[in-house]
Amino acid sequence: MSSGDDGNDIPKLPADTLALLKDFYSEREQNEKRFEHLKAQTEDDRLETPLSMTMFTEDWNASQFWYSDETATLLAEQLLKGATKDTRIALVSAPSVFIQVKNLLGTMAQQPQVSLLEFDQRFNVFKEFVHYDFQSPTKLPGDLKGAYDRILCDPPFLSADCQTKAALTVRWLSSMGTEETQVIVCTGERMEELIHKLYRGIRTTTFQPKHSQNRLSNDFRCYANFKSEVWEWTT
Repeated sequence: MSSGDDGNDIPKLPADTLALLKDFYSEREQNEKRFEHLKAQTEDDRLETPLSMTMFTEDWNASQFWYSDETATLLAEQLLKGATKDTRIALVSAPSVFIQVKNLLGTMAQQPQVSLLEFDQRFNVFKEFVHYDFQSPTKLPGDLKGAYDRILCDPPFLSADCQTKAALTVRWLSSMGTEETQVIVCTGERMEELIHKLYRGIRTTTFQPKHSQNRLSNDFRCYANFKSEVWEWTT
């Protein structure tokens, strides 16, 4: 019998590595339980607030960088200000803002209609979820065309191709064209010139979106076609 047959040659992980693995699997199990709890709530239409992005871990390969709670809440407030039951709001590739919209809706007497257009299927636990792939900018349910009064878009990639296709989506969704529909676009500072070309009437604001734990190194800017008490136009 060789010395390897008794299992003595099986490599053993260091104790600190084993501890890290244990913590990783424990955290993953807790997230899965929280996610199942959230799914059960949405199925029964009895969401508990406040909701949090903690159970939706970022996938950096998919360019997922969540906003800080402060940024997401401020943007949600701008979308909901003065909204009525007839207002229709679309969030394009902005799930962290959507979560704060959901939280704020619980405090509103009038409930606007909200849709989340998102690629990540984890968010299909919400009834507002609409699967969206920027590579097919208008491959969406026909009843969404021209249906929205307020739109926030956060294109997932800082490329001209992605930004242009996301702008096509916004135009397709807009109820009165992008000049009359309230539009907010949050993306990198280096996209500024292109954003001004893609959206009529949109201007750079003084508000600078922040990401959770400042994980994104690119400078971000907020562009909008309407004035607000929380930002000024810079250009």
